[in-house]
Order: sequence, then structure tokens, then C-alpha cells
Amino acid sequence: MWIFGRKGDSGFSASSTAEQVTDGINGSALTAIVTGATSGIGAETARVLALRGVHVVMAVRNTKNGVLSPPFTLSKEKIELHFATNHLGAFDYVIVHESHFLLTNMLLDTMKTTSYEQKREGRIINVSSVGHRFANKGTFSDQINDESSYSHVYAYGLSKLANILHANELARRLKKEGVDITANSLHPGFIVTNIFRNFNIFTVLCNMILRHFVKDISQGAATTCYLALNPKVNGVTGKYFSDSNLTEPSERAKDPALAKDLWDFSLRLTNSK
Repeated sequence: MWIFGRKGDSGFSASSTAEQVTDGINGSALTAIVTGATSGIGAETARVLALRGVHVVMAVRNTKNGVLSPPFTLSKEKIELHFATNHLGAFDYVIVHESHFLLTNMLLDTMKTTSYEQKREGRIINVSSVGHRFANKGTFSDQINDESSYSHVYAYGLSKLANILHANELARRLKKEGVDITANSLHPGFIVTNIFRNFNIFTVLCNMILRHFVKDISQGAATTCYLALNPKVNGVTGKYFSDSNLTEPSERAKDPALAKDLWDFSLRLTNSK
């Protein structure tokens, strides 16, 4: 349980949970596509959106891993399971994902049509990380396939930087078209995981202590659910959030030229228009 958390302008903090940031919101008119929804914050996001009445489509790589577990019991009639691809990989649609560039492009026309016909705002949410700050040099076309200088830390940072830049460029394009669809990105916070499950007893003990200083799953999913449903972010687009509040990403994450470079590079890799 995260023991710190001063409330920001939104009225929420790092300790707020996904249920708290969506309390009282009726999402029964909405459909949400959630990727990475078989475990962790993705599963909690799907559960809470369904709890608020949203029709949730769980887009997963392996449908066998998407079998609905007990947390979904009260709302499983609101959840569907579909196979999805992985940055390359409606809305009344909300797309909540770890930046599936191709998936978003494939759904975009449907989102635009539905938003126009239903006169509702669509929302696209990319789950990024503060780790995007590790990617502090180079361009995507130069770096992404450079095996000679590969670093798992830098590669992780580059993927998270891509999440933010993708949302920013998408927001710019949608705004230019006059389409009522927003695109934002977020840092979910430091979350309790099973990353140390195979390590020695000393590391396990450290992990047990750290659990008091990191977010649990319900808190980790809060910012995603806040951006998906809360009316306080109506019309907000091309922004980066943390702890359910607007925050500033790195300078590179705000670079429009780098965002366009990523967009064009992604189009080439996916043979998209």
C-alpha cells in the first residue's frame, strides 16, 4: 500500500484507487478495448471499467490466459475476450493500451464514425512509464534495430517514450481534423509485481519491505481508469499524467519533430497509410 499521497488538482493522489477515481460514474454507454488485460493493472482496469457499466473488450495475445477469474464475477457479462497483436504489434470508444500503433490505426475510422454519430468523446490512453526518461538520445529509426549498442534499460525507455510520442502525435492529428477523440499517456506508478519471485531470500525480504512504499494493483490502475472515464479530463488531449494528475514528461517526450519521426517510422514498419 502506497503510504504517501498528497492530493493534486484533480482531487486524487498516488494513494487513490481505480474504484475511487471512477466512483459514481456511469459508463454503461461506453465500449472500452483494454490490452494487457489478463493480469496486473490491465486486469484491474478491465474489472473497474466493467464495474462502472462499460462494455469491455479484453484484447490479449493468448486467449487461454484471458479466462475470467473471480474478480470479474459481478461484471463478466460486460467483458469480451479477443485476440490482439502487440507500439507495432470504440467511443463511445475508449482504447486503453500499451501503444499498439497498428491496432489503434485499424480502429480509428470506427472510433471517428461512432464519436460523430453518438456525439460523444472518444478516448485513447497509452500506458507509458517514468522510464521513458532513460531514452535520452537518438531517433527511433537510428536506434530501434541497432544491436551493437543494445541496452535493455535503454530499449525499455525507448518503448515508453514511444507511448507518449504516439499519443501526442495522434492528439495533434485528431485535433487538426476536428475529431472529438482525445489521446493521452500516463505513468501508472511503481507497482508491486512478482519480479523477485525467483530470487534469493534476501531479495525476497527486501521486496516485502518495498511493498510498503510502492503502489498496489488497485492504485496502479487508477490513472488509467481516471483518464478513461472521469469527466474532469473532457477535452484534454496530448498530455501526460501520473497519480491521476497532469504532470510533465521529459523534454524529448514533448518534441513534435521526434513524434512525427516515430509516426512516419511506424507507418513504414506496418505498411500503413
